[in-house]
Amino acid sequence: MKFISAALVKAQKAYGPALKTKNNPHLKSKYADLASCIEAVIDALNDNGIALMQKTLMADDGVIVQTVFIHESGETIDAGYMNVPAVKHDPQGYGSALTYARRYSLLAATGLAPEDDDGHAASKPTSKKESLTNERFGKAVERIKAGQYTTKALHETFALTAEQQSALDQALANA
Repeated sequence: MKFISAALVKAQKAYGPALKTKNNPHLKSKYADLASCIEAVIDALNDNGIALMQKTLMADDGVIVQTVFIHESGETIDAGYMNVPAVKHDPQGYGSALTYARRYSLLAATGLAPEDDDGHAASKPTSKKESLTNERFGKAVERIKAGQYTTKALHETFALTAEQQSALDQALANA
């Protein structure tokens, strides 16, 4: 566990934000879909020699997902099982349960929390904004350029250094 533990610590420092870019029409809110959650962590994991695997297991009432991290050294960490019942017992119901199970299992295994970019978090009092590593900042800038994130959400959530603000201004001017 020596190699994978050290690699996971390094990877976690480089996770990007899991952006809430999808709309839930029933709850009239935004959420981070599975793709956004995977995108937030996969590069950092892979760059540190870690593969992400999510095994599916049989369940009578829904689906079970087991998230496992595999290090290039051969060491593994099993993050446990997530059981999500299927509301409907048809292919769409099981598919939906599988997506939920994979997303929630991944979030729990990585310690990731989706970014609140719908203004809800901004209405709550906060004591201090989180700072960004340069790697996470770079990923956020890439997402802003791709139209997947806004500068407003970035400023509401994170405290940028003077260098990061200058880099952001320059990146947007060159976009």
